[in-house]
This record gives sequence, structure tokens and C-alpha cells, in this order.
Amino acid sequence: MIFAPALPAEHEALVALVNSAYRGQGAQAGWTTEAAYIDGQRIDLESLQADLAASPDALILTARDDEDGPILGCVWLEPAEDGVWYLGMLTIRPDLQDRQLGRTLLAAGEDHARQRGAARMQMTVVHIRDTLIAWYERRGYALTGETRPFPHGDDRFGKPLREDLAFVVMEKPL
Repeated sequence: MIFAPALPAEHEALVALVNSAYRGQGAQAGWTTEAAYIDGQRIDLESLQADLAASPDALILTARDDEDGPILGCVWLEPAEDGVWYLGMLTIRPDLQDRQLGRTLLAAGEDHARQRGAARMQMTVVHIRDTLIAWYERRGYALTGETRPFPHGDDRFGKPLREDLAFVVMEKPL
């Protein structure tokens, strides 16, 4: 597996990948889809580029089988505060979600952050995603008890189909 920071020329492919995994439906949906409770896109090219420009220390780590192959997965990594990094947008192509690539990419992201001084990794997950929360717990993450509001009204992240959506914060010591 080859892990490398995403290049600007790959941003459009990342948008398509992330939207397919987070908002896929029917036979195209992986087990991580949020389509049952969030409609629309997960991200668009403009907001991805704006987020990266606003966070110059952040990067999107990509995963491929070989250097010239297609992107199979990605993860957002960003130093948040002293010793704490934020991990988000962990994505694996829906048709490959049975290859254990998610855990491999997650570990690579944690290693990347650890090598740059991270002592803890933090993330947010939509609170009703029990299966995903359990998946992260099996990889050493724990609920902190902190919640954060879902960005209702900000269609860059999709349109919630429920009014009660919020994020839970999970954390793992590295």
C-alpha cells in the first residue's frame, strides 16, 4: 500500500470518492454511507480547496495499491492543538470496503501524525452512527463525552434529514 499526500490535481477525484462513500445509495453504497439521514453532497471541490487553504498544516493522505493506481482511500489530517491532531473524512472506495483498507489507512494516518509530534488523535462522528463508533472503539478510540453541533443550514456538508443530528468527539492516545 502506498500512502502519499494528495496533490491539487487529485482534488476532484477525492471529492467524487468522498461523496460516493458518504452519500452513496443502493448497490453503490458502502457500510459507511450517511444517505439515510443526510441528503446531498458530503463535500464539493470549492469547500475542499477552501478548507485546505484555511488550514495550511492540514493534508489529505491518500492510499493506493501502487504509485500509478487509482486512489482507494483518503483521510484528512490536521494538527489541532499542542500534541493533538484531528482526523476526519476517513474514506475507502465503497466497493473495496471489505479489504480492511480502512484500518490500514487509519493506522497510516495515526503514524503520520505521531511522527510529527502527535500524542493524541481526535475525531468527530455523527452521533447516530453506532456501527461506525463501535468500529473506531475497536481501534482504540473512546467517546470523550463532548458533543458538537451539526452544521444545520450549511449545505456544503449536506442537508440533514433529521433535526437531532450532532457530532460526538472520539479520541485515542498515540
